[in-house]
Amino acid sequence: MDHVVVVGAGLAGIRSIEALRAHGFAGRITLVGEEAHRPYDRPPLSKAVLLGAADSSVVDSDLDALDVTLRLGTAAKGLRDGVVETTDGELQFDGLVVATGATPILLRGEGRQHVLRTIDDALALRAKLLPETRVAIIGAGWIGAEVATAAARAGCQVTVVEADDAPLAGALPVGAYTIPWYAEAGVELLLGTKVGTVDPDGLTLLTGDRIDADVVVTGVGVRPAVSWLEGSDVELDNGVLVDEHLRTFAPNVVAVGDCANWWSRRFGRRMRIEHWDNALNGPDVAAATLMGESAVFDPVPYFWSEQFNHMVQYAGHHAGARMILRGDPERDAGWSVCWLTDDHRLTAILTVDRPRDLLQGRRLVESRQRVDVVRLADPGVTLRDCTVA
Repeated sequence: MDHVVVVGAGLAGIRSIEALRAHGFAGRITLVGEEAHRPYDRPPLSKAVLLGAADSSVVDSDLDALDVTLRLGTAAKGLRDGVVETTDGELQFDGLVVATGATPILLRGEGRQHVLRTIDDALALRAKLLPETRVAIIGAGWIGAEVATAAARAGCQVTVVEADDAPLAGALPVGAYTIPWYAEAGVELLLGTKVGTVDPDGLTLLTGDRIDADVVVTGVGVRPAVSWLEGSDVELDNGVLVDEHLRTFAPNVVAVGDCANWWSRRFGRRMRIEHWDNALNGPDVAAATLMGESAVFDPVPYFWSEQFNHMVQYAGHHAGARMILRGDPERDAGWSVCWLTDDHRLTAILTVDRPRDLLQGRRLVESRQRVDVVRLADPGVTLRDCTVA
């Protein structure tokens, strides 16, 4: 290969370039990014940037040493054999890395909807979070909770509107345990409440009721940013379909990050994960695959969220598994939830203010060791002491 084009200038894109150089690729690399900014991390946007502790989250990477040609402020428009069509002309390639991530979903209505996906989004929203500002947040998922945390700390009057009966309902079956956190932070949480339209002065609910707001933040999920690949040889289904090597069904094309729907050997299913850890670690496998090496992407998914003075961490995949609590969420300062397979192997763990549980639990998910269920349910027993032969 003489020329690799990387489309997507986020963490997955820049790490792909670093990985290509680390694997010995000496040819040309072009990085295409829709934003005008240098590659940056997204997790700090809803944390340090929104809270005012930072103004930037630029990835610490030496672009000069990587010898990469930047095409920032440039969007991909299409793909055909060996050519990426962009808003700045055509780019021929021998290898292609698709790292275009995802875009936020917006709701109906003529009112402005703030989202939190880019550094510009974060800075624009932060400027609006002033004392006594009425902030309506649609969605009590990870982003909704983190934005509510920042808005409450800024002295805003915060209302969170959630269509389901508990926070995080789309991701975890334990979101009800976080309900008290909202009241403790002075945030009004409306559950089982659906939004009809976003208006210039707030929200109109499906019931016809109104919520007046100066600022509306929509956090109801994202969609893979892959429309530019429609009509190409790259197969799409909830993102870019790739195998366990992150290889698409088009020659010399790989995909990484939020837009990659890969086959997990570990969990025996397809997975598309929208978390930082995935964007950090996938590029090494993608680069190896482009270079003709044998590498398999089979991580234990991991993510974290800082909300209402709690550190929430998760590792694994829990669908269909048996759930066991470690501790009492209504009484204990920290607690965990474990999910077990039928043969008593840990397949996922969520921890709240119990970092040691997360560290040890993640290792158990990776090693697939069997555990003693009785000891596992005792928060006084360390997870590493719950294993059995």
